[in-house]
Parts: sequence; structure tokens; C-alpha cells
Amino acid sequence: MKFDLTIKPASPLKKTAFFLMMICLFAASRIQAQKVTYAEPDKEDLRTLNFEIIGKMNGQYLIYKSIRDNHYMSLYDNDMKMVSKHKLSFMPDRVINTEYLAYPDFFYLFFQYQKRNIVYAMAAKMDASGKLMGEPQILDTTNINFFASNKIYSISPSENKQYISVLKINSRNDKNYIIGNALYDRSLQLVHKTQIGIPMPERNDFLTEFNVDNDGGLVFLRNSGTSQNDNINKVTLLTQPKGSDMVSFTPIPIENVFLDDVQVKINNANGQYLVSSFFAKLRRGNIEGLFNYLVDKRNLKTVSNSLNVFNNDLRNEARGENADKAAFNDYFLQKIVMRNDGGFLVVSEANYTSSRGNAFNRWDNVYPTPYLNPLDYYYFRSYYPFWRGGTFSNNSVTRYYADDILVLSFDPSSKIEWSNVIHKSQYDDNTDNFIGFTTMNLGNELDFLFNMLEKRTLLLNDQAILANGQLERKPVFKNLDKGFDFMPRFGKQVSAREMIIPCQYRNYICFAKIEY
Repeated sequence: MKFDLTIKPASPLKKTAFFLMMICLFAASRIQAQKVTYAEPDKEDLRTLNFEIIGKMNGQYLIYKSIRDNHYMSLYDNDMKMVSKHKLSFMPDRVINTEYLAYPDFFYLFFQYQKRNIVYAMAAKMDASGKLMGEPQILDTTNINFFASNKIYSISPSENKQYISVLKINSRNDKNYIIGNALYDRSLQLVHKTQIGIPMPERNDFLTEFNVDNDGGLVFLRNSGTSQNDNINKVTLLTQPKGSDMVSFTPIPIENVFLDDVQVKINNANGQYLVSSFFAKLRRGNIEGLFNYLVDKRNLKTVSNSLNVFNNDLRNEARGENADKAAFNDYFLQKIVMRNDGGFLVVSEANYTSSRGNAFNRWDNVYPTPYLNPLDYYYFRSYYPFWRGGTFSNNSVTRYYADDILVLSFDPSSKIEWSNVIHKSQYDDNTDNFIGFTTMNLGNELDFLFNMLEKRTLLLNDQAILANGQLERKPVFKNLDKGFDFMPRFGKQVSAREMIIPCQYRNYICFAKIEY
């Protein structure tokens, strides 16, 4: 028997039917692109709950919870049904702070607590079911003569999670800060412990958060402003290689501009450090563009130094209700993503507040940095974003705003490749829990998830930036249950195509899984 494998041309009618069917299938796939699964609210998870989304292990989702002095680990299955919830009996009373670092099959729960005049930095190794593996380990201790309400230590892991720095800073001498750095490997074996002195010659000097590179080196900045809550006119890059007791001071050349909210990021793939900041040409002046300085990690020599001035088209696109000259005055850096080719992506958002009709901008210290007025020992921002429960209440009303998102892509020489603006307008009174955004990295696109108020209902929106900078506006989530208000900026991507986002349902905190 012989088969005829010749492909015969289809009739025009059949072609039309085929293309219509494909369009319908494509549209259906886009509508069903995201699936939302809610966990039932736990009666003990009131909105004063503290929580941290740890991640996905062995097909289950782990979430740490605490309320008052009770600490729990909750596990959810693929349908977001609670599999188990057990109390962490090893946690002491009056825990000051908790952080975590997750690996594929276990995670570390870092916590600090004070007993009499000693603050303990601790680490508990836990398995994929949230059970303790061995006894909690003491990482460091500090003697203090006051009751610590804020954390003393900062836990800073490297990007590859092979090194973990346990850091503290003593600022009793405002001319010379003492930084204690205990460096551990991923097994929590001590690699090196040192104390380094950081001269603070200027009255308004302050330090930024610490970063650890994949070789275990410490990287941070010393900034100096013309006055507190003002522009920055001096920046020094500080680096301490693994195992060294010495710090290198590399001045960053800044000529005829003023910086603001300077950040440093590590490009481990290319062995470079990036210093980035918005800049103005005048003190307390309008934001003109983005300053980028790339330095080689090995020899600390300049790779590139650029001032990227925003053009009129971008100003008009991103200005919101501001004038063109003040288009970027409300924008703050939110995320810097380093690429393997040496380029990078910068994401910023327009944030501001008002109180009784008076608007506050970036110069009014609405979001004060703790580094300007540190305590005897002070803390640095957590490596991971975290939620702390509770509500704000006093006689005044503060309105929080989170508006447009600016996305900029830079090539390896720090020049702008493309830019785009995601338009949104968000506000809430006395809380910023429901405004802001989170990102979902799908490999070929970066999705931005945020709430928008439509007919008095908060609806979760999804807009994606493609690799070429093109903006794709996706349909609003169709399968949202009424009564669940998402808190996107506390969400966490837990796998290649899954994210866990906390929600508020009536007076309770619960969690939703979003699948792509």
C-alpha cells in the first residue's frame, strides 16, 4: 500500500476558518494566561500578622508567620491548602528581627534577640518542611546598655549564596565608625571575622547598605551631603576583599552635579561595581537624568562614567501631573538588574506623600534614611523586602502615592538603549500596603503587577516589558475573588512561573498563588 504525502492547498474558506480558530485559541490562551489560587484565611492570621514568604520546596510553599511572641511555619500545597502549621518553639521571647535565606532544599532563618545586656545574632537551619535541623547557631553577640527596639545586625548574602556577612556598625565616635564583619560560608562555617574603622571626616557623612560579591568581598558607599536631607556631592566606594582586614577607598568623580539616593550594585558575571543615582545640576534642583559609574572589581579602575540626561519626549511621557522640568522629581530607584553582557536595567517609581493637603517631596525626608543619624549600633536595610504587620493611626491623615514606573535599559558603556513608562496612579490613606508593584521575571519579559482602583474595587493589573523595551498591556486578571485585596509589593517569585502574593481579606492576612 502506498501513501500519498503530497500536501494539497486548502481552499480560501478553509484557510479563513483555520485562521479564525487560531485567533480564538490565542485569545483564550491570553485570557487564561494567569491562574489565581487563594489560601483560606487562617483565623489566627489577623492583619497585625508579621510574615515572610520563604519560597517553594518539594512542591510546597513555606511561609513564616509571627504574631506577638508566637512564631509559626506554615506549609501550603499546590492548591494553596494548608498542609501543616507548627510553632517554632526554639524562638526566644522578644525577637527583634527575622530574615531568611533559601536554598533548593533548606533555608536559614536568621533572628536577633536581646537577653539582659547582650544582643544575639542567631541562625536556625530548617528543612523543606520547616522543621529545625540541629540546634540554632550563635553567629555573633554585642554588649549594649539600652533596650534595642531595632535590629543591630544586617545579614547580607552574596548573589550565589555561597557567602553570608553578619554585619554591625558602632558609631559612638562620629568621626570613625567601627564595622564588625563576620563572614560565613553557605554551611555557616566562619571564614573570616574582622573589625574595620571607617573615617567619617565630613559632618554629614553617612554609609549605604552593604553588599557582598560572589567572592565574599564587602562593597558599600560613604556619601556626604551639603546638609542632612539634601543633595550628595561626595561619594566614595569602599571595598574589602575576603579575608582582608584592609579597606580600599575609591573616590567617585562627580563634577558639577548633585546626586540623590546613591546605590551600588555588583555585576558578578562581569566583575564590575555599578554606582547609580538620579542627579540634578543645582542643589535641591530638578532631576535632570541618571548618573552611572562603572568600576572594575579587580583594579578599581573606571570602566565608564556617564551622565544620561532625560530628553523632552521622556519627560513628557513620565511627568504625570508635574511640569516637564519637574517630571522626575518624585521618582526613586526601586530595582537595578545587572545583565551578563555588562548592561543593566534600572526601574524607578514616582513616590510621594501628603498630609492635610500639604505635599512632601524628596527633600522633606518623607522616607528618612537611617544612616544619617545612627544609634550606637545601627542596622542596614534587609536584603529581602519584608512585611511587618500593624496599622498606622493618629490624629492626622497621611496619603501615600505611587504613580508611574520608569524602566531604563543601559548598554555595557552605561548609555541608554531604550526607555519606557508604565502608567498608573495609586494612593491610600495612612498605609502604603496596597500600592506599589512587584515584578515577575519570565525570562523573555519582565512583568509588573500592581493594583488599580476601578469602580471602588482594587483590581490586580499586569503589564510586561519585553527584551526590546516594548510595553505589552495584558488583560486585567479575570478570576479575582471579591473581598481579597492584593499587596503586590510584598509578593515573591517562588519558581520560574509562580508567585505568592499576600492579600487582606476582611480583617485577616492570607496568600494567593499566581501561575503563568
